[in-house]
Formats: sequence, structure tokens, C-alpha cells
Amino acid sequence: MSGDQRPKDCAEGSSRSGSDHYQPQPAPLSRYESQKRRDWNTFGQYLKNQRPPVSLSQSNCNHVLDFLRYLDQFGKTKVHLHGCVFFGQPNPPAPCTCPLRQAWGSLDALIGRLRAAYEEHGGSAETNPFGNGAIRVYLREVKECQAKARGIPYKKKTKKKTQIRARNEAKPPMQSA
Repeated sequence: MSGDQRPKDCAEGSSRSGSDHYQPQPAPLSRYESQKRRDWNTFGQYLKNQRPPVSLSQSNCNHVLDFLRYLDQFGKTKVHLHGCVFFGQPNPPAPCTCPLRQAWGSLDALIGRLRAAYEEHGGSAETNPFGNGAIRVYLREVKECQAKARGIPYKKKTKKKTQIRARNEAKPPMQSA
């Protein structure tokens, strides 16, 4: 045999047995699904690191609130304190020593993903700690606090029905040929 021709052994050869069927790869997870899985694993790891460790089935809204407070240390949003000269200014002209926190919108999205993940992992909607009223109150307080600190009032955006109706009436009707 020449140097480039050698018999194929089991490790490198192709096996053509009857069990060789095309097995489709699972579709890649969407960005949302990937983030939801990461968030769920992070929360589970957080519970395991508690002293004593807490199982997911034993977790409650207090664990969720502690988790949200724990995440603040990794935040990137400057939240000015009441004594800061930049408190209430949307665009401060200079840096300050106020802490970085998790942005309200990030926490709100996180809770939504964890709430969905909890139910996907067999939890019931009635016992879901992520849907507890205390979590909603906490998120509302974070939202208001951050809005005041940055001088930006949060106002719910609503579409005015009169504007939509006026636009529709202003359009000429389509004529058929």
C-alpha cells in the first residue's frame, strides 16, 4: 500500500449500519430564549450560594427581592443620591461618586423572563414568586427613584384615538380601476 492509502478503522471510517439516520439538529434558541435560560441558571446559582442553600422549589418573593438587590452591584446606570449636586439632572455636566445600579427596564425584563421560566419548569402561576405583588411594588419604586434621580418623569405613552381617527379620515378613499 502507498503512504496515503491506508485501511479505514472503526474510529475514522463511516459506519453504514441501519441506525444511521439523519438526525436534525434542534433549532438554535432565540435571543430571548437564550437569555431566559441564562437568567434562570443565574437565579438557581444565586440560590445555591445562599447560606444555607435554597432550592428553587423553596424560593419565595424575598429571595427574588434579595437577588434583584444583589444584581445592583453589576449595574451600569448612574443613580444620583439625594445629596448629589446632579440629582434630578438628566445630563450631568461632570462625573460624581453616586452608585451604579441596574436600570429599571433591565430588572423589569429580567422578572418577565424569570416569571416565564418558572412556569416552564413546572411551577404554577399562583405560586410564582416572580409574579408576587411585592416584586411589582419593588419595581415601581425603582422606576420612580431612578426617574427622580435623573430628572426624567416616566409617563405612560398612549395613542390618542382622535389623532388616529383624524389621520384615517384625511386619507382619500382608494378608487378601483
